[in-house]
Amino acid sequence: FISIQAFPALLDLPQDVEVSGVSCGSRHTAVVTRGGALYTWGWGKYGQLGHGDITSSDQARRVEHLVAEGLWAEEVVCGPWTTYVRVLER
Repeated sequence: FISIQAFPALLDLPQDVEVSGVSCGSRHTAVVTRGGALYTWGWGKYGQLGHGDITSSDQARRVEHLVAEGLWAEEVVCGPWTTYVRVLER
């Protein structure tokens, strides 16, 4: 179950994380941090959250695949059912 928020809500990210960019799709959201991490949450039916599955989540989760590949997220843009990330190799 994914709740639909019609009003602003606080985002629960680790305390030391500073957000440098954000983008919203139809039913999902992604943020890039100053430290090069990508966090996503929302509806994941088409894999748009980037966690290697089609699970939806109300909680922001770091996309671990980028970390495992040594990639630094620079910018994120969400489409209706997609997420595009510009990355740099570390």
